[in-house]
Amino acid sequence: MKVLIVIVNYKVAELVVNSLSALEPELEQLPKTTVVVVDNASNDQSVERIRDAIEENAWGDWASVLPSDHNGGYSYGNNLAIREALKQATPPDLFHLLNPDTQIRPGAVRVLVDFLEQNPTVGLAGGAIEGPDGTLFKCANKFPNILSEFDNALRLGIVSKLVSPWTKVQRNGDEPCVSDWVPGVSLMIRREVFEAVGLMDEEYFLYYEETDFCLQANQNGWACWYVPKSQVLHFSGSSTGVTGKKNRLNRLPDYWFESRQRYFVKNHGWFYAACADLLWICGIILWKIRRIIQQKEVIDPPFMLWDFTRNSVFVSGFKTLWSKVRPRPPGSNVYES
Repeated sequence: MKVLIVIVNYKVAELVVNSLSALEPELEQLPKTTVVVVDNASNDQSVERIRDAIEENAWGDWASVLPSDHNGGYSYGNNLAIREALKQATPPDLFHLLNPDTQIRPGAVRVLVDFLEQNPTVGLAGGAIEGPDGTLFKCANKFPNILSEFDNALRLGIVSKLVSPWTKVQRNGDEPCVSDWVPGVSLMIRREVFEAVGLMDEEYFLYYEETDFCLQANQNGWACWYVPKSQVLHFSGSSTGVTGKKNRLNRLPDYWFESRQRYFVKNHGWFYAACADLLWICGIILWKIRRIIQQKEVIDPPFMLWDFTRNSVFVSGFKTLWSKVRPRPPGSNVYES
């Protein structure tokens, strides 16, 4: 199958070069695979550095750079490459979205290609993510809902167990399983999905865009699967700075909260979003009380409750938030900007 791998870079050129190097042996088994690196207006010599690496390592047969004139976010960067590819006489069968701060483990791309080739009713597939310390994150997820928001904030075992049928994917060992959504760190998408639902929503700057896209695909009959044998090493937060040194979380940027709110209002309406916000706030307050009583370690980003509250629908306002949400009809935005 013809595959296009899309990597969106923002000021992490060296990591992109390392990612391309890890892809080289993988592509020897996939001769119809090419890679496009979209530079999201890094303005720091990233384009020159990546192009030099492509030339020096003779990667030009399969790798290229597509500069963007401004940083429109993750969806915008991916859409630049996808839109151009869809205009081709023979467009790719599969699109693999790959973070710039990743290194493919042997066979990771081939595993996803084979899985989608063998399962024509599956529209999207993603694999496991390995942290720098060797920790393997399981990336099968349920769509966010009011129960998962309360559970994630409260972090109480008995509650987590009670709501798990609605918040956790039931997995069977290391076998592939249906997943509502998988992270965009390594996500392979069938061309027909874009033709059915359009490109990724560019109103998300960063975060929740892959969750939203998987939901749109699901509503149009395309299933998403988690395939754990496909693994990538991920240096999380390299472009955003959210993770910080030694995995200490930095303060979350406003666009994280804006993306979360957009997801809930766009897909469930303002009343549901308000319920989700209220339950999260109640959950985090109860968690803070329990943390103080039990002297538990602080694990939240700084100012999390304050930042969440000031970005909630109660403060930002339903009217203002709703005006930002402009759902696009299925199939739109595929061949044009």
